[in-house]
Amino acid sequence: MILMRPDQPSHTVSPIPALKADRPCGLGRLLLVMLYDAVIVIAILMVAAAFALFLPFSNQTAGKDFAYSLYLLIAWFLYLAYCWRNSGMTLGMRAWRVQLVSDRGGPPAWWQCGLRFGAAGLSAAAAGTGYWWKLFDRQKLSWHDHLSQTRLICPGKQGRPARSDGSTQKIDSSDGQ
Repeated sequence: MILMRPDQPSHTVSPIPALKADRPCGLGRLLLVMLYDAVIVIAILMVAAAFALFLPFSNQTAGKDFAYSLYLLIAWFLYLAYCWRNSGMTLGMRAWRVQLVSDRGGPPAWWQCGLRFGAAGLSAAAAGTGYWWKLFDRQKLSWHDHLSQTRLICPGKQGRPARSDGSTQKIDSSDGQ
């Protein structure tokens, strides 16, 4: 995998080899991330719906009131895009050690977040074919990965200092309690 330097214009080819420890996220892990994030998104939509009680929507039923449905989609998108832009990870991605990166390296741009969000809906709407595509793609990318020029990776393990014998030691973050 070749990544582009984020500080270089797109017409300047200055490839950066990806870290060998970074591997593509598998379909099983992706489904677990989606399950974890679904709980968070439902909570966010419930809060957004509570705020909507004070807004002039005609029906406040998702699917029946276009403006209300769009409002909820925007709330959902803003959660994902904010997380992707700031750390490359939603809470579900953080729990399962998955990160979203741009093909050029670093966090995705806003346009990539928007394209990924919309294309992921299409990937799911086609009986999940866009997600199943990961199983057959040489680079293990889904449809929305290809369209948005992003990819989900499992970053290499960090925070494990090397021992004198060359092995690694897991750091215990507990304070002895």
